[in-house]
Amino acid sequence: MVKLSVVVSDLHGVSSRQIMDALIDGCRDPKALAQLAHGTLRRKISALEEALDGADTFTDHHAFVLAMMLDNIDRLSTQIDKLTTQIEELINPYERQVVQLDGIAGIGRTAAQDLIAEIGVDMSVFPTAAHLVSWAKFCPQVKASAGKRIGRNARGKGNRYVAGVLGEASISAGRTRTRLGARYRRVAKRRGKAKAQVALGNTILTITHALLSDPTADYRDLGVDYYETRMHHRRQVTSHLRSLQRLGYKVSLEPVDAQTP
Repeated sequence: MVKLSVVVSDLHGVSSRQIMDALIDGCRDPKALAQLAHGTLRRKISALEEALDGADTFTDHHAFVLAMMLDNIDRLSTQIDKLTTQIEELINPYERQVVQLDGIAGIGRTAAQDLIAEIGVDMSVFPTAAHLVSWAKFCPQVKASAGKRIGRNARGKGNRYVAGVLGEASISAGRTRTRLGARYRRVAKRRGKAKAQVALGNTILTITHALLSDPTADYRDLGVDYYETRMHHRRQVTSHLRSLQRLGYKVSLEPVDAQTP
């Protein structure tokens, strides 16, 4: 039995394709097949030989089926390339907005294009970020109201394409050392990963609305220690206020710097 995937991480790479083409053409020698490896894969020649040791059991029927599968992959890859080219042409007028969204942790170029395709770039349609979040159904769930149970189905379903993009973006951002990554991990620790995805999707949509509302704006991450720093700042403020109150003073706060949280 041929176990190429045990050694090769990318079965669609150059080395894998040449090995599979050689199998289709009738080569059954493990050593000869392993020598078709390129680049860093050549460090695994012995492992490749072992993985291809069952090549003598690879019949003509197997070769016929493999050839059909590779033909399908090539055909679909060609279609994907054509679609990608057309998407790039259509998205070109909105390149600035794509760059803006691409700067958000977890949002790559493809995800940015998908979001723009679904929500557009004119944020006057959504007066506030909350309107966009509500439209996408990424607002927090209300479990009950006036004794009546309300859940996911009661509040309707949002745009499934936006939900898919935000779901993938949330998981990707959750692995980063950014403010978004920190938010995902904080929520996931307390309420689970599903809730964390919705919470982070909410945050990403809020950032998206702010960016698309201002063509000159660029996303600037607040850092992985954002929440710890903010909590420390609030504790300090609260502590000083209480000290002054104990001394008999009534204090009102006004930030000197507009950026002060």
